[in-house]
Amino acid sequence: MKQRIQVILVLGMLAAAIRLAWILYERHEESAVPEKQQTVTLDPDLYVTSKKMYLYDLKSAKTEITKQPVWVKVGYAYGYFPYDPATRHADLAHEAGKLLPIQKLEVKDIVTGSSPKNPGERQILAVFEQDGKSYATPIGTGKGGDFKFWANEMLFIEDPHQLYKHWPAEIWQAVDQHQVKSGMSELQANFALGIGLLESGGDSTDRTLDYPNGGKPIKISYHSGKVVDITPGPAS
Repeated sequence: MKQRIQVILVLGMLAAAIRLAWILYERHEESAVPEKQQTVTLDPDLYVTSKKMYLYDLKSAKTEITKQPVWVKVGYAYGYFPYDPATRHADLAHEAGKLLPIQKLEVKDIVTGSSPKNPGERQILAVFEQDGKSYATPIGTGKGGDFKFWANEMLFIEDPHQLYKHWPAEIWQAVDQHQVKSGMSELQANFALGIGLLESGGDSTDRTLDYPNGGKPIKISYHSGKVVDITPGPAS
């Protein structure tokens, strides 16, 4: 009987020891997970938040947009038109050009104009000067007392060089010169070249975009969000 009791006690102690060892192992694995997660490099671009403008009528638009410089978010996506300051008239029937990537604008005034395509709807226009001439670019529309603005999607009210100051100097130098280099991110390439058109057949890992680039098209292939191939696109 004593031997049986001793065997039972020994077996119980062994079972308890195995259980304790398993618990300690599980706790060690759980504590190791955060350490592994801490080694993952997070993209700092994801944490950049630009200030927004709160626009609801002409007065608020003029107050918000004219008090500081603004920068174009997406190049070659927005047109601008000749503007006569004397008559306060914008020739919205004849586009003078497209706003460039990260182009800095000093908005002088906010006015309205009538588009030939939508005569019943007023265009809300930001007036700026370029090469000694005045131009106007639409930032919204108005009909009656209702206004719709897309200025926040169109413009930064903070210098993007400061918003993305974590980018290396050589990257910003390429962006400012509207050039793309291997290894740049898709966002950096978009800042350099403006709007890009996604080719079919791509996915989140491998994708190719065609950039009109102001009449000098460029085809760029990306792998895991980084530039891996740059080739001239077909002439437009």
